[in-house]
Amino acid sequence: MAKIKAGDTVEVIAGDDRGMRGRVQQVYTKKERLVVAGVNIVKKHQRPVRAGRAQVQPGIIRFEAPIHMSNVMLVCPRCDQRTRVGFTWQGERKVRVCKKCQEVID
Repeated sequence: MAKIKAGDTVEVIAGDDRGMRGRVQQVYTKKERLVVAGVNIVKKHQRPVRAGRAQVQPGIIRFEAPIHMSNVMLVCPRCDQRTRVGFTWQGERKVRVCKKCQEVID
């Protein structure tokens, strides 16, 4: 079970965007990276390309690049603080738990 999932709110704890919060859009578990909305914005110079009928818009494109999971911490929805994530069993289901307030996150 993953500690951070798509849709969670996280806070960046290292790098140029330290202190910023955003919602996780995509998680790449094998690469241990995730895409956070509004964080790690990069520019890509795109050439005009014709692939079949679709044409790619040329120019400078800004988008969110993936960031390593170790550089973010989950923000608890209840106590609104960045926190570590623990796991516990709730009946037959394994759930994520906030280490600060012991509230179930899932």
